[in-house]
Amino acid sequence: MDERDIYKAKEAVDSVLRRVPVLALVIIGIILIILLFFRPFVQIGAGERGVVMNFGAVQDTVLDEGLHLRVPIMQSIVAVDVKVQKSESEAAAASSDLQDVSSKVALNYHIMPDKANIVYQTIGIAFKERIIDPAVHEVVKAVTAKYTAEELITKRPAVSDAMKTALTERLLMHNIAVDAFSIVGFSFSKIFMEAIESKQTAEQLALKARRDLDRIKIEAEQKITAAKAEAESLRLQRANISADLIELRKIEANLKAIEKWNGILPQVTGSGAVPFIGVGEQVKTK
Repeated sequence: MDERDIYKAKEAVDSVLRRVPVLALVIIGIILIILLFFRPFVQIGAGERGVVMNFGAVQDTVLDEGLHLRVPIMQSIVAVDVKVQKSESEAAAASSDLQDVSSKVALNYHIMPDKANIVYQTIGIAFKERIIDPAVHEVVKAVTAKYTAEELITKRPAVSDAMKTALTERLLMHNIAVDAFSIVGFSFSKIFMEAIESKQTAEQLALKARRDLDRIKIEAEQKITAAKAEAESLRLQRANISADLIELRKIEANLKAIEKWNGILPQVTGSGAVPFIGVGEQVKTK
């Protein structure tokens, strides 16, 4: 091999070496385009589950949170929210005594995570409009019809428990779990509310009358007891009265009169009375 051939070979090697970075960049660019266009990776966020579909057919596999690999073109992933969600609904119903009742209820629920694929396959993502709201309305109407309008107020915890139990059983068939249920409020007709208010007023007045009567009875019994005690005291006093006691009371009365005497004796105590000569002399002598 002469010098000319060696030079040509060297130039060919240098040309290839100069092209290698360009080829590498081209290959890297093609790979990036494939990754961006076909997206072989999928990320499932917190509180979600991934429903895997092969050419649109829902698979049994449910992807958990995190990054997952999928087969481009063939597989697609749908993220389903399985966090606790809140729903408030208003339902009109009738009580057992045919009173119109408007109920406002609040429901907390979530999709069962391991059944997210079944929920998506049978219901879709609009499960609130398709399942939750109709179920709440039917349960509220069914339970309300078992109670009178007054019982809906006085037995509110029992009514709420009955609604929650019925709703839990109904939604469980659709793989939806009930976390909490509460009755926000009942609304009745104006006539019924006025009747309830009148009844409560009458009950309060009746209770006050009963309390006043009890108080009067107690006061009368106290007076009777005091009178009996006083009568018994007088009886005992009369039983203990004797001639000696009478004489003693007279002496005590005279002593009290002497204590109050100012030292001046009346000369005449009255018409035809005898003057206190002896007593007056004794006083003068002193």
